[in-house]
Amino acid sequence: MGIYVEIRIQGSLEELWEKTQNPELHERWDARFTSITYLPRAEESEPQRFEYATRLGFGLGIKGAGETVGSRDETTGRRTSSLRFWSDDAKSLIREGAGYWQYTPLEDGVRFVTGYDYQTRFGWLGKTFDRFVFRPLMSWATAWSFDRLRLWIEKGIDPAVSMQRTLIHGLARFTVAFVWLYQGLVPKLIARHADELAMLADAGITASVAPALLLIAGIAEVVLGAAVLICFHRRWPLLLTALLMLLATIGVAIHSPQYLSAAFNPVSLNLLLAVVALLGLIVMHDLPSARHCLRKKPEAG
Repeated sequence: MGIYVEIRIQGSLEELWEKTQNPELHERWDARFTSITYLPRAEESEPQRFEYATRLGFGLGIKGAGETVGSRDETTGRRTSSLRFWSDDAKSLIREGAGYWQYTPLEDGVRFVTGYDYQTRFGWLGKTFDRFVFRPLMSWATAWSFDRLRLWIEKGIDPAVSMQRTLIHGLARFTVAFVWLYQGLVPKLIARHADELAMLADAGITASVAPALLLIAGIAEVVLGAAVLICFHRRWPLLLTALLMLLATIGVAIHSPQYLSAAFNPVSLNLLLAVVALLGLIVMHDLPSARHCLRKKPEAG
């Protein structure tokens, strides 16, 4: 049940080590932490103690501590950073845990691997929540953060920029999906609004065929809305949205021009949805994604 994440980064081991071991740089790319602070130590040979914090929002946060020790294999050049961590914060699901970071030099970069596991609070309820919600979220956040680090090293994309692009893309996706789902379900499948039937009549659709066609259109819009979310990293649902908004506006202008001057008319609404879809497309380039990481430990051999 331990969490495992692996990624290959085309960059120097020294830069990767610096961006992961320097707490000021580490907290910039790792979505799991808000702040990381190294504590003073008397000797370099002692484990490095640290404190961490994660903001949950609404003024709430979780604090914890840990210690890490680094080692290096002079023969292979591989570096390893082992760590223990714990939290006395009663709000923290994690009671204590341990893990490692491993840096293996390759001809074209570094193989960066982490593995860690932890014990939870709150008895069986905590274990159940961890298994089905928290642990999958932590695995995804680790992988997404590793890819954000990769983009920082390989392409010089600041982690803050990656976060901004991700938020804009996600907001655009959910907005487009909501509009398609709402328009398919409410005015077409549930209410069967008179204006929907009137526009079909204006386009020359007979009254006997219009209800069935409205049903098909509603189902198609619901399917497209679901596809916008399911195919989250695919461009075609957003491209199709922008194209359909253009065609829909032209269709209304030709067959039902009286709606162009109505309140909340198709020109403004369709243009708005098309622009939101295009914004989502614009920021899709070089988005961090957990899909770029291996999240299952390879079989030995």
